[in-house]
Amino acid sequence: MPELDTVVWIVLGLGALVVGLSKTAVPGAGTIAVALFASVLPAKASTGALLVLLIVGDMMALLAYRRHADWRVIVKMAPAVVLGLVAGWGFLAVASDAWVRRGIGALLLMVIAVTLCRRWRGSVAATRQASSDATSAAGAAQGAGGSATGGSETGGGATGPASAASGQGASAPTPAPGGGGIAAWTYGSLGGFTTMVANAAGPVMSMYFLAAKFPVKAFLGTSAWFFAAVNIAKLPFSIGLGIINPSSLLLDLVLVPLVLVGGLGGRLIAQRISQKTFEWVVVVLTVVGAAYLLV
Repeated sequence: MPELDTVVWIVLGLGALVVGLSKTAVPGAGTIAVALFASVLPAKASTGALLVLLIVGDMMALLAYRRHADWRVIVKMAPAVVLGLVAGWGFLAVASDAWVRRGIGALLLMVIAVTLCRRWRGSVAATRQASSDATSAAGAAQGAGGSATGGSETGGGATGPASAASGQGASAPTPAPGGGGIAAWTYGSLGGFTTMVANAAGPVMSMYFLAAKFPVKAFLGTSAWFFAAVNIAKLPFSIGLGIINPSSLLLDLVLVPLVLVGGLGGRLIAQRISQKTFEWVVVVLTVVGAAYLLV
């Protein structure tokens, strides 16, 4: 294990706490842990050391939210993620740390902007639809009032509402959330690339799951399974590149207890946070993390 001074240990300890918190409560905080580690360790060394801690956090998240995942989303994205991982592995072998970090930061900010724009447009459309539905309902109520007498006399009034009720009761299968194939390939490949290069897929996938409008626990459960699978898949690549080694593993051994503490604290937060607050915390922390990568 490398010789580190007190300030470095404090920063790494804080980063380990944030890892646990990000896995069980606030996904967007993960990039802050990336920033903390990269600020006191060489960039590639920090990526290797952080990966093992992220996997520990993933295991905690699975224990807490394993029943809440939407596997349709994960399966839809899998091929694109694998492609991104392979591309990131090749890129990491040849690119400089500074150039890669800034490029990822710019991409993340673009993803955030597009996602927020889509959410705003969807909100506007939903508001207009609600207004239109209210107007239609008012017109239907007036029409029903005018024809109530005739319906009673002929006996035909009973069948119309019954038919409508039966039609409303039949529901179509719920489509998989998260957008179509283009969105899955875009976010999936970018997520695979950024997680391989800098452990920075948290903001990318947070924006994708946020766009899917998952409730808090479904968001955290789907994220948990997704990142557990991806981070374990990254291990052979990272060992082959030499960024996970005996020295980094000793460092991780010291920091694992703090990941566990952060994860337990995150579970308490997740049980009390509202959906709206959760979404805004994810957005703000994602912007902060992406901005750091540009510096």
